[in-house]
Amino acid sequence: GIEFIDSYVFNKVENIRFNSTVGRYVGYTELGVKNAEAWNKGPQLGQEQAELERFCKPNAALHYRAILDKT
Repeated sequence: GIEFIDSYVFNKVENIRFNSTVGRYVGYTELGVKNAEAWNKGPQLGQEQAELERFCKPNAALHYRAILDKT
């Protein structure tokens, strides 16, 4: 399977991450935890899941086929 990760970094510190395997945002700092709670309840979560379907899955299939063609 594929995993889509969208990280939000400020000053080289990862504050929050969307992970498609987990299916939600996870915060890594105090502010990131607060944002993750809000984003998991808002439209941001649906937008990330739509991006996974729209961009990641079709492109992953193309790349996977290209790798198989070379082997």
